[in-house]
Amino acid sequence: MAPNKNDTLLCPDLKLFKKGKVREVYDFNDKLLIVATDNVSAFDVVLPTLIKGKGIILNQISNFWFDFSKKNIKNHIISKNVAEFPAACQKYADVIRDRSILVWKTEMIELEAIVRGYLSGSGFKDYQKTGQICGIQLPEGLKESAKLETPIFTPSTKAQEGHDINITESELRKQIDGDVIDKVKEISLQLYSAAADYALKRGIIIADTKFEFGLLNGEIILIDEILTPDSSRFWPSDSYRPGQSQDSYDKQIIRNYLSQLDWDKTPPGPQLPDDIIQKTIEKYQEVYNKLTIVQS
Repeated sequence: MAPNKNDTLLCPDLKLFKKGKVREVYDFNDKLLIVATDNVSAFDVVLPTLIKGKGIILNQISNFWFDFSKKNIKNHIISKNVAEFPAACQKYADVIRDRSILVWKTEMIELEAIVRGYLSGSGFKDYQKTGQICGIQLPEGLKESAKLETPIFTPSTKAQEGHDINITESELRKQIDGDVIDKVKEISLQLYSAAADYALKRGIIIADTKFEFGLLNGEIILIDEILTPDSSRFWPSDSYRPGQSQDSYDKQIIRNYLSQLDWDKTPPGPQLPDDIIQKTIEKYQEVYNKLTIVQS
């Protein structure tokens, strides 16, 4: 097995705040530098293969949506321009250009604000068992991938390790201030609806997504990444058919390939072949183009 390139930091001389599966976060006191790597994870395992250019595309998609949503809520971005980053970053300018943002450090609100407009994934599995998602009763007889009458807010708790845990809103109110939850829910539903309407006109269904929020000087603001194929379920609208799983703009190509292998889904993960890498980056590029290129 080849050594995993993901073990090496992109900016080793900077003070590391957190290393996630696909992003590195560096500490600058009241600010953070978030760098989107070309790492890819599947089944909670970071694979040894890099998807060249993935981090840049996902960062640009997220930045597009931050600009799109700033009329509804403030976000944590200070600058996207490497030249305006702290002096210590400049030696890595060529490495982090277009794949990084400088943001305010916030007090994280400990929940995943998930909004679902369609019945898919873990939500569909819960519905099959209980007729509900996170305690929300849904109509009987809904098919997989069905569009919901109105989008629903289905939060999960933040987990330091492993999967986040779905939770009912009433249970969440025992852990987090109700006024904060009300605001997060309201903004999340607004952001999802506006983004879903925009994307649908560009040929993309946003089936569901997740937002994260933080407190800056007591004000709730939008943080992390938003509305990327890694944090959302994007489907091409022209092939949408309820009653089945859908084609996807996310890592489904990789998951499908890995599912065919004799791999127990524990580290280390297998190398990806060139054709899977190419198909994956083409999907990311396609969604970026559909969302951001001005239509005549």
